[in-house]
Amino acid sequence: MASAKVKALSTINTVLKVGATGASVAKVCAIKSYPDLGGDPEKITVTDLEDTDEASVPGVRSADDMQFTANYTKEAHAAVLAACGKHQIFQLDFGADGADGQFSWSGEMSVKINGGEVNGAREMTLTIVRDSAIKVGAAADEFPSL
Repeated sequence: MASAKVKALSTINTVLKVGATGASVAKVCAIKSYPDLGGDPEKITVTDLEDTDEASVPGVRSADDMQFTANYTKEAHAAVLAACGKHQIFQLDFGADGADGQFSWSGEMSVKINGGEVNGAREMTLTIVRDSAIKVGAAADEFPSL
């Protein structure tokens, strides 16, 4: 009997890990959302006077800030603050222990407390300014520069 083909995967068990080295990455807090991994390339127009349509080639990919949303608790905020303001290694695991994929990069994280509203949960946003490309796989100690 053939095994069933997986059509899609749930975001359940997506975990953000942070550490000073690839070997030391550990969950910093539970996250509620994660950003796109990677960026779109800039478009370089190369149209000349012989072209009847615009022509372009891909340029440098953007390295937008990576924003993760998490529930605010005093303890979770303190854990995130301890990792802020210094160069860190980051790993995002899809599925239990990265069974559905792992992505890693380096950069620096900051955190802000989000505004609140009636009948809403307190949240915080973790922003990572990355200084490396996003690598498919477990965290390493060195990453290629952007």
